[in-house]
Amino acid sequence: MPDTGPTHPKNRLYDAFAASGKALASGKRLELLDLLAQGERTVDALAKAAGLNLTTASAHLQTLKQAGFVATRREGTRVHYRLAGDDVAQLFALLRKVAERHHAAVSAARDAYLGDDGAAEVTREELRLRVAAGDVVVLDVRPVEEYRAGHIPGALSIPVGELAERIGELPEDTEIVVYCRGEYCVLAHDAVRLLTDRGRRAIRLDDGMLEWRLADLPVAVGDPA
Repeated sequence: MPDTGPTHPKNRLYDAFAASGKALASGKRLELLDLLAQGERTVDALAKAAGLNLTTASAHLQTLKQAGFVATRREGTRVHYRLAGDDVAQLFALLRKVAERHHAAVSAARDAYLGDDGAAEVTREELRLRVAAGDVVVLDVRPVEEYRAGHIPGALSIPVGELAERIGELPEDTEIVVYCRGEYCVLAHDAVRLLTDRGRRAIRLDDGMLEWRLADLPVAVGDPA
């Protein structure tokens, strides 16, 4: 009878796989990966964005670091976190899609969170064609620090929380394509609802910056023009 005890190499291998799975077994840790997929951040910034206290955020990040999903660099007394590689972003994106496809609760939770704005959507390829034709304005409604870390070339930056006050910066006679972090990001949905209520023609990219990066499409960095 083969040795299948806890020290058997096969069991050690599968236990090592399971350790990675356990690191992902937290909604807040997945949210932290979602935020880090937008760019490097400090612990303080991650805690604030995820609605966590500093101690809890640090504990979650240490779990992700021990699993090899995130890496760090120190700048003085501040610790900056980033994803350990593009493959981590790919794993996170695939996990969401597999969960939605096979777990009925995901679709219901998604709909409750995002809401129904009745907006049309465009694919990444359709957006690139329309940008080339010059018949749309692309609007990034993520926080400015995420825009600086990487955005769709030519996109304007107006964080969703500032959109009501800054709507006059957008042309009135051009359709606006809104995007945010990814397919499950509520910011673009909120922005489209606001723009539509103000009489603007607004639609959404059908996913967001996470998927744009993973498709190896051009990414611009730096401050808004």
